Amino acid sequence: MPDSSFRFSMIEPDAKAPTLKRLRQLSRLLDNVITIPGTQIGFGLDPILGLIPIGGDFLGVIFSSYIILEAARLGVSRATLGKMVLNVIIDGLVGAVPVLGDFFDFAWTANTYNLKLLEEYLKFPSQQKRADRWFIFAVLAGLLLISIILVALPIILIRMLWNALTGT
Repeated sequence: MPDSSFRFSMIEPDAKAPTLKRLRQLSRLLDNVITIPGTQIGFGLDPILGLIPIGGDFLGVIFSSYIILEAARLGVSRATLGKMVLNVIIDGLVGAVPVLGDFFDFAWTANTYNLKLLEEYLKFPSQQKRADRWFIFAVLAGLLLISIILVALPIILIRMLWNALTGT
């Protein structure tokens, strides 16, 4: 009889190809869907979302977190998940810096890097231990915390600036 306790659902081997295809499409949409004519330079929705004041970088981190969640469901190791999370944190935090962050978002393609990490892991999956559900939960909670900070910090800074300008 199957265990009725909560388990982090893993993707069956037969379902890996459609999952990878979906993640490739999402990565391309976020990082490289539009190519500048006559060049090899492309960009996606992630840097465009980053232009939205306050919530844009939050949305970028949420979409990027989905790729990490699916990678965890595919059985990716802690080390690989850690690298993926680091890419998203760099993208989110540096991207939140006004003007500089917007330019950075066009160059730093965290989702493309994360997809490469996932594909490299899946080539040789038995060489590393898969992440346990508590580690995955901690990673996702950390990404949620970063997302909240990306929304709260600009609001706090705008309020402080407003108070300094108005003398209240």
